[in-house]
Amino acid sequence: MKATGIIVEYNPFHNGHLYHAEQARKKSGADVVIAVMSGQFLQRGEPAFADKWTRCEMALQNGVDVVIELPYVYATGQASDFAKGAIHLLEAIGSESFCFGSEQGAIEPFLNSYALLTAHRAEYERLIHEAIQTGISYPKALNNAYKALTGSDAGFADLSQPNNILGYHYIEAAKNNRFAIRPLTIQRIAANYHDPVNKDLTIASATGIRKAFFEEGSLEELSRFMPAASIHSLVSFHELHGRFGSWELFYPKLRTIILRERPESLKRFAEVTEGIENLIFEAAKKEAYFEPFIARIKSKRFTRTRVQRMLTHIYTGFTWEQLRSFEKPAYLRLLGMTETGRHYLHAQKKNIELPLVSRAADLNDAMGGLDIHASYMYLSGMGISDLQKEYSTPPFYLASKPAK
Repeated sequence: MKATGIIVEYNPFHNGHLYHAEQARKKSGADVVIAVMSGQFLQRGEPAFADKWTRCEMALQNGVDVVIELPYVYATGQASDFAKGAIHLLEAIGSESFCFGSEQGAIEPFLNSYALLTAHRAEYERLIHEAIQTGISYPKALNNAYKALTGSDAGFADLSQPNNILGYHYIEAAKNNRFAIRPLTIQRIAANYHDPVNKDLTIASATGIRKAFFEEGSLEELSRFMPAASIHSLVSFHELHGRFGSWELFYPKLRTIILRERPESLKRFAEVTEGIENLIFEAAKKEAYFEPFIARIKSKRFTRTRVQRMLTHIYTGFTWEQLRSFEKPAYLRLLGMTETGRHYLHAQKKNIELPLVSRAADLNDAMGGLDIHASYMYLSGMGISDLQKEYSTPPFYLASKPAK
């Protein structure tokens, strides 16, 4: 059986994600679609809207055959680390290709960009360093350095676009590690990451969907943007827990942690740097709600996403020492599978390069322990009393696809 991989968050699963899964299968000619999915915390430094089991269920009901959890250390990392972890997992599980959505829509510009930056690495690093010295953010410095090398040549990928940036790093991870996995891309359609919901369309960004829910408080109003199975899963989640994940919900616990730690000890947490710990502490003293709190911290140099990743690590207790101790994923954590996915895993079991783990009890190394702890912190922030859910929840199994 031939497999293709996709790298996802499904926060939540919407019609654009359905299109991606369908097109990945079609473009690759694969029998099986494997999703590497972030767990309880996400790459832009946020708690997930719904827990990883709910999001896994949505994926398997809508075109995905296997869901593997991306470990916390990679799921909450900067783009290059996020990509590195995900591509390692897809290579290890035997995926012949990976397919990402991009603003570019064609793979050749990404390959051209990779070749250019590899050939001119020293100059690129120098340009980045010089740009950072002017006080701009790291992402802006990267983009300025890249533009200086490429000029106006249309043969290179536009790395000012968020999905193009991730796509480039996926290719970089595969090429740098000399993996056999083949890159593919499809055109991202209709809605960009930050776009609000447009009720004249049927595709909206996950960000727009979450924002619309928190403003309007109704999932029914958003049903045109998500498959029916996704709406059903989210309704069930909300009925059970009475809420969805957000920093506004988690902020009281985060604020308590910050004020307990004090500035000098905040520096030990991953990504907290350049004296920003003092700003974080002072903002926590002054603000009782998350939005005014983060507004006091973010700046041109420290983007909202970068600050949120710091806050995620403070909240979970993830330190610089821990971050530096991991080189690559140590296991494949199975969250769920369809019958097709089960057949694939059975056929590939002798070829899979990492331990395939289906129970939290078998995560007996430092990386697995971190995943379990992060899940505890997520469940606690959600007000879920049963923290043993991490141990008691088996992989989701979908024996047959639901009727359309």
